[in-house]
Amino acid sequence: MDLFGDLRRMNKRQLYYQVLNFAMIVSSALMIWKGLIVITGSESPIVVVLSGSMEPAFHRGDLLFLTNFHDDPIRAGEIVVFKVEGRDIPIVHRVIKIHEKENGDIKFLTKGDNNEVDDRGLYKEGQNWLEKKDVVGRARGFLPYVGMVTIIMNDYPKFKYALLAVMGAYVLLKRES
Repeated sequence: MDLFGDLRRMNKRQLYYQVLNFAMIVSSALMIWKGLIVITGSESPIVVVLSGSMEPAFHRGDLLFLTNFHDDPIRAGEIVVFKVEGRDIPIVHRVIKIHEKENGDIKFLTKGDNNEVDDRGLYKEGQNWLEKKDVVGRARGFLPYVGMVTIIMNDYPKFKYALLAVMGAYVLLKRES
């Protein structure tokens, strides 16, 4: 595959068309993502389960669909995705206890289904309960093992860059017939 030879053989109009086509694909993906954020109320409407802590409910590589409507109360037994201060990666675990104050504030405790102990060891130092502000979303549906592609790309960065390069080259060099 002679990438640069194909680019040289294209006239300027074809090259501009292919670059514009590529830009439209990227911008469409971003618009869809932002639309999902607005519709679901979650800053991250789709997440991948990265560990086996929620087995048998969810397995590593499952793709979760989230919502985060603030008027909907959190209940014990619900599966939430939350972020803890000092950690970049959100955690997917089940709410096991709810603590409601007289003023209506709700705090809750989580635990992975496959873990022996609750998540207090995962929370920031001195934090014993999560609050609604820590929640990224609540699991509403899932696709089994579809997220394994994401896990593979994170575990093997060279594979990710090779795949992106091949896809980019395909979009740029594909000619309309």
